[in-house]
Amino acid sequence: MKRWRFLLGLACSSAWNRRGTLCLVVFSIALSTTLLLGMERVRTQVRENFMQSVSGTDLIVGARGSELQLLLYAVFHMGKASNNMGWDSAQRIAQRKDVAWTIPVSLGDSHKGFAVVATTTDFFTRYQYRRHAALQFATGRPFEGIFDVVLGAEVAAREHYKPGDRIVLSHGDGNSLLAQHADKPFTVCGILAHTGTPVDRGLYISLAAMEAIHIDWQGGAPVPGFHVRPDQVTKFNLTPKNVTAVLVGLKSRSRVFAAQREINADQQEALMGVMPGVALDQLWTLLRSGENALRVLSWLVTAAGLAGLVATILAGLGERRRELAVLRAAGASPWDIVALLSLESLLLVLAGALTGAAFMAALLLVFSPMLASVYGLSLALTCPTAAEWQLLAGILAAGFLAGLIPAWRAYRISLADGLNAST
Repeated sequence: MKRWRFLLGLACSSAWNRRGTLCLVVFSIALSTTLLLGMERVRTQVRENFMQSVSGTDLIVGARGSELQLLLYAVFHMGKASNNMGWDSAQRIAQRKDVAWTIPVSLGDSHKGFAVVATTTDFFTRYQYRRHAALQFATGRPFEGIFDVVLGAEVAAREHYKPGDRIVLSHGDGNSLLAQHADKPFTVCGILAHTGTPVDRGLYISLAAMEAIHIDWQGGAPVPGFHVRPDQVTKFNLTPKNVTAVLVGLKSRSRVFAAQREINADQQEALMGVMPGVALDQLWTLLRSGENALRVLSWLVTAAGLAGLVATILAGLGERRRELAVLRAAGASPWDIVALLSLESLLLVLAGALTGAAFMAALLLVFSPMLASVYGLSLALTCPTAAEWQLLAGILAAGFLAGLIPAWRAYRISLADGLNAST
C-alpha cells in the first residue's frame, strides 16, 4: 500500500511539472466526455419526453392509414393527417360501454407556426402527461365563448400574450396573408402551465369555433361574395362534420386489445385504433440507426482524445528517459515504471472525465431553459443515470488501456540506455 501511495504521489508530481502540455490533453478528454455524455442525455431525455407526452390515453383513433403518422399528428402536431374521421364515428366510439372518456381533436389551422387544436373542455381535465399529471392553468380559465382561445405556455411566452389579448388564426400553415381568419379574431382567455410537452406549443379552441371560422370558406379559400360576421355565426349549425382523431380512455385497460380490434373492424367507417406506447416504440425503432450513428461518432471523438493522450505521453518519454533510469537505479522495478505511467494516464483521464461531466452540468444549467422554451426539449439537471455512469467507467477503462501503450514503451527502455551520455 505504501508503494502504491508513493507511486501515486510521484505520478501527481510528474504530471504537475508538465501541467502546461497535459492541461491541453485533459481539456481534449473533457470535451470528448462532454460530447459523449451530452449525446446520451439528449437521447434519453428526448425519448422520455416523447414517451411522457401522453399518459393515461389507451387508444388514439383516426382514419385508417399510418399508425405512426396518426400519433405524430394527433399528439405531437407534426406532419399532416392523411384523412379525417367522421363526427358520427367519434360519437359512436364515445358511446361504447367500455369507454370511460373521449377527447376529440381537430387540427389544420395555425398561428405564427404553432398548431391550433380544436377540442372540448374535457381536454383540460382528461388529458394527462408524465405519469398521469393533469394540465394546470397558469392564469385564466378554459374557453367558454366561441371565440375564446387557450394558449400553451410556450406560445404565450414567445409571443408575450396575456389574457384579454386578441389574436388572429390562420388557415393551414398560414404562409399567406389571404389565409388568415382576420375577420374573426379570438380573445385569449387562459394560459396553461408549462408541461415540457407538445401541449406547450398549441392554441386550443372549441370544435364549434373551428366550424365558425370556416363557415364562409370552401376548398381552403374564402367563398367569393359570402361573408359571415362573428356575431352571426351562432345562427348556423356549428356541429363538426369530422375530426382529426379521438383520444380514448377505457374503463379497464384489459380491454385495450379487444377495443382496438373492434374499432379496426368497424363496418361504418375505415378507422384505426393506435396504442400510443406501441406506436412510440415503432418510432424509436426507426430512429435506432440514427442513435447508433451518434453513439459511434461520440466514441470516435473520445478515441481521438485518448489518442492525443497516448501521443503526448509517448512524445515525452524521450525527455523522461533519464528520470526513468534514475528511478530504476534507485530500486524501482520495471513493473513500477509500468504502474507509474499507467497511473499518470489514468489520472489524466479521470481529470478529463470529471471536467467533462462538470462541463455538461454547466451547459444543462445554462441552456436548459432556452431548449425548453424554443424547442420544447426538457433536459433536467439530475445526477448521472446508470447509463452515464457506465459511459464514464468505459472512458476510464479505455484511458487505462490506452495508457498501457506508453507504459509498455517505458518498460522496454533499458537502464543502460537511460544512463548513456549520448542520450
